[in-house]
Amino acid sequence: MVRVKRGSVARARHKKILKFAKGFKGAHSRLFRTANEQVMKALSYSYSGRKRRKRDFKKLWVCRVNAAARSEGLTYSTLRNLLKKSSIGLNLKMLSQSSFKDKQTFNQIVKEAEIASKI
Repeated sequence: MVRVKRGSVARARHKKILKFAKGFKGAHSRLFRTANEQVMKALSYSYSGRKRRKRDFKKLWVCRVNAAARSEGLTYSTLRNLLKKSSIGLNLKMLSQSSFKDKQTFNQIVKEAEIASKI
């Protein structure tokens, strides 16, 4: 049986993992085994972090809209209900942007929603 020499393959794999681990502290960036564990952990965290970011932004948008709605004498849920009844199709992100950056527009949207829901 012919002997398989795989030094170059292993070295390339190790180099790839150690390149990923650049910036980690101590042995986590120098020793292959610990670096490999840390890289796998970091990759799993980055995957779950992408899901987490969406949750965090939605929370932020709801807080902003709720704060702006309360300054108008409404709560978040009543505002969303008014918008739905008056068929104003603004998504949460755009509503948050207008409440945060352009208060006049947000106030106008709220007034329109209140008027349209009474009709």
